[in-house]
Amino acid sequence: MEFGPRALGHRSIIGDPRSPAMQSIMNLKIKYRESFRPFAPAVLAERAPEVFDIDVESPYMMLVAEVREALRTRNGHRREDDLRAWVNEVRSELPAITHVDYSARLQTVDRERSPRFHAILSAFEQLTGCPVLINTSFNVRGEPIVCTPEDAYRCFMRTEMDHLVLGGHLLDKAAQPEWAEDTRWQEDLILD
Repeated sequence: MEFGPRALGHRSIIGDPRSPAMQSIMNLKIKYRESFRPFAPAVLAERAPEVFDIDVESPYMMLVAEVREALRTRNGHRREDDLRAWVNEVRSELPAITHVDYSARLQTVDRERSPRFHAILSAFEQLTGCPVLINTSFNVRGEPIVCTPEDAYRCFMRTEMDHLVLGGHLLDKAAQPEWAEDTRWQEDLILD
């Protein structure tokens, strides 16, 4: 488990940044927060300058860079009367990670520092041509980032995530038994 507030590929929820609906889906059905909140991208370090206006590493998700002009779309109409529509407007080929000013707080992922996460990004690029994934912390609003396998499974089952990778195991939500919330700990508090 990494230390700190950022999801650096070890305790992460990942998604496809190319989907115009993904930002809302992840916010509303997984993170349980406002639909307009942006997500951060993880990008293959060797491909980062092709996607973002950046020429340095950002392995700890501490830098902001703009999406390259070539990947932007030109909608060009700010809707003063409909802020929600304007905020959710598609601004680039990576709409789920592109802020209203075309910026993104990115993590560059290199093979040496993070070989497993680099391999995931590389596999996604081979399948889609896109070297970027949404990378957000593995938690829901108001809760800490997951720490144990039990935390991860509980968060997975309480949200509308499709799959959970836990070590070398891939869990499909559809194949899991129905989730029943364990409230015994609450009963113990009341009795004490």
